Amino acid sequence: MKILVDENMPYATELFSQFGEVVLLSGRTIQAEDLHDVNALMVRSVTQVNDELLAQANKLAFVGTATIGIDHLDLVCLQQRNIAYTNAPGCNAVSVGDYVCSALLVLAEQQLFTLADKSIAVIGVGNTGSQTVSRLTALGAQVMLCDPPRVEKEDLTGFVSLEQALQADIICLHVPLVKTGSHQTKHLLTAELLTGIGQDAILVNSGRGDVIDNQALLALKQMGHAMTLVLDVWENEPTPLLELIPYVAIATPHIAGYSLEGKARGTEMIYQAYAQFLGLQADRSISDILPVPAISRIDINQSADQTFAKKLVHLVYDVRRDDAIFRKSIMKAGGFDEMRKNYLERREFSSLRLVNESHYAVESLYQLGFAK
Repeated sequence: MKILVDENMPYATELFSQFGEVVLLSGRTIQAEDLHDVNALMVRSVTQVNDELLAQANKLAFVGTATIGIDHLDLVCLQQRNIAYTNAPGCNAVSVGDYVCSALLVLAEQQLFTLADKSIAVIGVGNTGSQTVSRLTALGAQVMLCDPPRVEKEDLTGFVSLEQALQADIICLHVPLVKTGSHQTKHLLTAELLTGIGQDAILVNSGRGDVIDNQALLALKQMGHAMTLVLDVWENEPTPLLELIPYVAIATPHIAGYSLEGKARGTEMIYQAYAQFLGLQADRSISDILPVPAISRIDINQSADQTFAKKLVHLVYDVRRDDAIFRKSIMKAGGFDEMRKNYLERREFSSLRLVNESHYAVESLYQLGFAK
């Protein structure tokens, strides 16, 4: 059995070799001929799985994507070819929540504000958005929830409209890319809606780049709009709109979900799904593979506040590292993909255990995701 895997998928060889030969290739450059005599294909979001790619897939029976989104999979094509598929919903949700928390704590220090004093809206309250909500709530913020598709489907109450959400001091986007239908999200934030966002607002996009009209956003910034931008995702990846980058306070190459745990969790989820597809036992686990973090324990000697939380958050992950690398590398040919391929190891907050033998008031730190 031959299993073709994106080379950037961590621990794939250790897990999938249980079932057969594992072949590693760049996800961006996988071609039709690479799938000849391949039984299973394991990808990430950079691989477009469509008729063109599957033209020579004579034995392919299973496609797994170690991502939350599936907009890069042509589901009609897969169904017509009787190819089973799976994704990894929620695999990197914790990592994205950590990213947003790190970014907002940087801006809070730079702009001298307390998150608890800001109105915050999270647009898209699925697995990933919920992680951001829980972290902001742990820091004392009151968070408005906005998710029109969920409200319509589940008849939820207490949610705000998109127009209301865009009036918040801080706006966090966590919506998937939906290109058609009544809840289309491609260019969800049009030129008109972007214009209505407050001059002092912070706009964070760690969902999908196409959710914001990047050309309209650039035009707005060039006209002097003062909103603060945090962009991890961009239209036309891996070739983002370079002119927009100088207007972005924190800019990164689609790595919000790139914690070691998040990427490994995605691999493990599709590994387990493939084992089930084959009718075999999944007898390997990332918990047996993940390395011990460089710093795994801290003794707590004071009560928690935003300043103390920031110190701990940035001890584990400081988003400014990735912002600096992005600005230095993005002008190089292939720089965007190169940064993702060679991404420096990053752990989740849960990798750090907080020891609180003196019983200080630090429950909010555990709510942020740190381990007890």
